[in-house]
Amino acid sequence: AAITAARNGNQVILFEKNEKLGKKLFMTGKGRCNFTNAGDSEDIFNSVVTNRKFLYSAFNGFSNYDTMGFFDELGLAFKIERGNRVFPESDHSSDVIGALQREMKKLSVEVHLNTEVVQVCHKDGRFTGLRVKDTVTGSKRMVQGNALIIATGGNSYQSTGSTGDGYRFAKELGHEVTPILPALVPFIVKEEWERELQGLSLKNVAVTISDPDTGKKIYSDFGEMLFTHFGVSGPTVLSASSYAAKVIRQKNLLLTIDLKPALDEAQLDERVLRDFEEAKNKSFKNSLDKLLPKKLIPVVVELSKIPPDKKIHEVTKQERQRLVTLLKNFKLTLTGLRGFQEAIITQGGVSVKEVNPATMESKLVSGVYFAGEVLDVDAVTGGFNLQIAWSTAYAAAAHLS
Repeated sequence: AAITAARNGNQVILFEKNEKLGKKLFMTGKGRCNFTNAGDSEDIFNSVVTNRKFLYSAFNGFSNYDTMGFFDELGLAFKIERGNRVFPESDHSSDVIGALQREMKKLSVEVHLNTEVVQVCHKDGRFTGLRVKDTVTGSKRMVQGNALIIATGGNSYQSTGSTGDGYRFAKELGHEVTPILPALVPFIVKEEWERELQGLSLKNVAVTISDPDTGKKIYSDFGEMLFTHFGVSGPTVLSASSYAAKVIRQKNLLLTIDLKPALDEAQLDERVLRDFEEAKNKSFKNSLDKLLPKKLIPVVVELSKIPPDKKIHEVTKQERQRLVTLLKNFKLTLTGLRGFQEAIITQGGVSVKEVNPATMESKLVSGVYFAGEVLDVDAVTGGFNLQIAWSTAYAAAAHLS
């Protein structure tokens, strides 16, 4: 936002309450910074969970390809990985921050670190300035200006400074802020045996989250997931949390994992039969090594209700089919979500009904603009949330009045 505004001939001051810039950006993508996604425009648009239509104009004005072009122009070498995720070639998020800092310096953007915005001032429906505080000395002062972009982030990873300041500013300006929920966050699971699977990562599985009362599907995906000491996490699960966040506050949900999605039940039954044939003199608990990760075997044995020491040649067809059904429908009860400290993003924010989608300007106070996660918009994992940040920041900075 600062770079675009400065390129358009504005005098730009950036206020940052931390001691350095880009703390949240530094952590993204496990420190590698998945800064956008190289999919087509439909992929980008369909990745948005909340208020998709609001972003149509912003995405058209500054697309993911524009983002890649922008960083290329700043001298950042990047690469595209699985799922069209775009990372700096170096795998260091600090290179993304460095590229932005160098360009701001070149454009004479004034950067004030350790400076907290205390109040947004306005008069007669127009922005007039800011009241800021030096976090080191505690001294306060007024700064005048004729346009403001609020790009404070959400409420997640509060150690990076995302402590919900933007929501407070918006409320003080008369804006509605929709309820704030942690999103892209791990689930808590009811089953005790899940703890035995802690640290197990499953690749190429199909996950489905549904309402156990109605059977209605809330989310389904294919990819990677992880068992933790409290429940489930990993890319497919984190994305699912954005779709389930509101429902899970009211009721438990059902997670069904297809451990062998490449095979239908008949094909999987044939595969199990082959394995059983090779291990016909072994006990059941020692026959699943080729089929499942080691950590999963005791749990599957227990849930299948087939006696662990039963010899394979004694396992009945009915028992074998029970095992096949279990592998295709491995179920867990989801009871809730972890908190903001573990959430990658925040769901909820400044109501988009009160923001102009073409310019990101407040409809209530002219000269005030919003960008990024402070708005009630969010997407699944894969670089899409940062793309929302770049697109909305560009829209705001390109339309400063």
